[in-house]
Amino acid sequence: MTAHRAERKAPCHVCTKVFPLGEVHPWEAVRPGVAALIDHDHPGWEPGKHICRADLNRYRGAYVEALLEKGRGELGALDRQVIESLQSGRPVSQNPHEDWTDQATFGERMADSVASFGGSWTFILLFSAGLIVWMTVNVIGLMAQPFDPYPFILLNLMLSSLAALQAPIIMMSQRRQETKDRARAENDYLVNLKAELEIRQLHEKIDHQMAEQWNKLAELQQIQIDLLEDRMNDRR
Repeated sequence: MTAHRAERKAPCHVCTKVFPLGEVHPWEAVRPGVAALIDHDHPGWEPGKHICRADLNRYRGAYVEALLEKGRGELGALDRQVIESLQSGRPVSQNPHEDWTDQATFGERMADSVASFGGSWTFILLFSAGLIVWMTVNVIGLMAQPFDPYPFILLNLMLSSLAALQAPIIMMSQRRQETKDRARAENDYLVNLKAELEIRQLHEKIDHQMAEQWNKLAELQQIQIDLLEDRMNDRR
């Protein structure tokens, strides 16, 4: 009997192709919103009917698209990416840091390193020590002839040049960081949107199952009432 049951097949209500029962979804397993779209395009969608996975995923995507259009008015590229993920079952989450690290050029990596070192206590302490040594050597007169006597014109020129070069390098690193943050925000939006849609569909499925259970309980209760009435009539 088990082997006979495993070989049972059913036609898809949409494409009319015949599939094994394990590859099709029955009417009871389809959410009400998706079922309404199927019935609109292919009337006669009712208990006892089945639909294949490909057609069901297509209608699920159409239902999600309708939900997004109703809530936001139009669909963006990120929204369509979430819809495609729901249809294909692939995850939308990714690690932007790995992508940016792999795609970074030598100049971009150098800018990040310079900005990271320039904003550390190591740079501040080494830079301060260098200034103190420079001024001490030229003020105390440790050399026969100071190479940069007071007011340290050469030192001022070097500091100005360093600031002029360091500022655009730091700006380059900050611009890259902003792009990374934007990629992380988009990734978080994709994950949150997909989770929200899946939770909404899960709620609809639970509501649908509760309604089915309520109908079954009401029907069982009605049968029990009929049985009690029959017994009472028999006793009379």
